[in-house]
Amino acid sequence: MGDLTGKVALITGGGQGVGLGIALSRAAAGAKVAVFGRTAVKLDATCVAIVEHGGEAIALTGNVKDPEDIIAAVAAVQKRFGGIDILVNNAQEVPLGKLLDVGDEAFVAGFESGPLATLRLMKLVHPIMAARGGGAIINLASSAGVRWDMTGYGAYDAVKQAIRTLTRAAAAEWGRDGIRVLAIAPHAESPGLEGWIARNPDEAKAFFRTIPPGRVGRLKEDIGRAVVSLCSSDMGYLTGATIPLDGGQAKLDC
Repeated sequence: MGDLTGKVALITGGGQGVGLGIALSRAAAGAKVAVFGRTAVKLDATCVAIVEHGGEAIALTGNVKDPEDIIAAVAAVQKRFGGIDILVNNAQEVPLGKLLDVGDEAFVAGFESGPLATLRLMKLVHPIMAARGGGAIINLASSAGVRWDMTGYGAYDAVKQAIRTLTRAAAAEWGRDGIRVLAIAPHAESPGLEGWIARNPDEAKAFFRTIPPGRVGRLKEDIGRAVVSLCSSDMGYLTGATIPLDGGQAKLDC
């Protein structure tokens, strides 16, 4: 796992699931961590776990759909830690269901919390990272676009594919500023996946049969540590790609 000593990381949705795994791994690699999300008790628990292991962390409560909240969060990280070197855009509401069943409100919420919030945060941290000589941005995408059956995932993947497009554009436009931008498409032991398995047991069995190791990724060990490596100097020439952290399940166009 890479060394992030002295780096400052802002992670949205850092109170549970993939965001929690990434936050814990970041801290273990030496980074100072700020976790941002809607549920204070979960964010506080993440910070307690980090501090107990000798790290530094702060919890910032807000909604990624609210531009004022994310502006305040970025300002708070700068005030506390002096800058931002790593941004992880993880928090998002996703519109699930067949196209005829997905309402406008859910679809718009998916775009507001997904590509729009991702773009807003990337634009906010760009000058901060550029002034510090560069940085790394990790956006959460999905391999849903290459599912064997897209039924029920069209709206969801429309949101996620927009994030992949923004990722490639930012990588192209900001590379000379020393800023690398990547997307990851993970399968992980998240509350969202656990709920999906409970609701779709037969589909879940078929899903697991398509993953070579036969399991989804562990939050800290498989997903968090991989993301730490992606943000370290060891991966300094990698940008603009979507990394499928899915145990080899998807045939993804990176």
